[in-house]
Amino acid sequence: MISLARSGDSPESVAAVSLMLAAEPEMRHLVITCNQQGRLATTYRDDPRVQVIALDERTNDRSLVMTSSFTNMVLAARALGSLQAPDRYRALCRALSERAAGLLGVAFPVLARVADRDFNRVLFLGSGSRFGAARESSLKMLEMTAGRVIAISETYLGLRHGPMSLVHPDTLVVCFLSSNPQIRGYESDLIRELSRKQLGLGKVIFGERIPQDLAGAADVLVECTGGVSFEDEDWPVLDVIVGQILAFFRCRKEGLQPDSPSSDGVIQRVVQNFTMHRTETTP
Repeated sequence: MISLARSGDSPESVAAVSLMLAAEPEMRHLVITCNQQGRLATTYRDDPRVQVIALDERTNDRSLVMTSSFTNMVLAARALGSLQAPDRYRALCRALSERAAGLLGVAFPVLARVADRDFNRVLFLGSGSRFGAARESSLKMLEMTAGRVIAISETYLGLRHGPMSLVHPDTLVVCFLSSNPQIRGYESDLIRELSRKQLGLGKVIFGERIPQDLAGAADVLVECTGGVSFEDEDWPVLDVIVGQILAFFRCRKEGLQPDSPSSDGVIQRVVQNFTMHRTETTP
């Protein structure tokens, strides 16, 4: 069993490990966390069944929202699938880092202008693993605007089954475009359908080698190119950068502080304690 946790101090994080170790004593647990002083990292320090991997302290974000914490935990988790090919994994990390650096230079001014547009909701679209990036991006937008901008995530095919009705004139649509030609075909058809039906305020289309005819007059293409070709499972750490930057600039437009946008204390950096309810078992 594997736990991924930025702070490792959320009550359910520790409770889940405690419950599993009690219910399944033979289970082995791996913790990947950004906080070597968190409860998840320290509570089971002397338990041989629990192994803790604490990432570099610089990944332990101090702001309300996770940015580098998220991407570094994703990369750390991917390392588990590359234990037999460490050199290939290192090369992938270097290539992603280089591509991310280039993306930051390109995307900042473009997304700053997009964030200044008059939208009240954002729809993030992604397929497969990139739907995970869409979910994380929608969470960043909600957190960094203190809920003033409603953010939703969906798959391209799923959007056809009802959720397309939420794409109003005040909706910005952010499209993470697959690197897989077959999947991209379905995604491109959906993007063109949105344009044909004149749905939404406009679109941000992110990916590599994006067909120019996908963009309408109100749409923005954000190209992310480089010498190494990535598969869809490599792209989420780049996708979320787009979501994070867009949320950052929208946060500033709303007059909020990016490190602590929720000034009313509705949400906090670490989830506060709450009661853990367990199922009663019959002897």
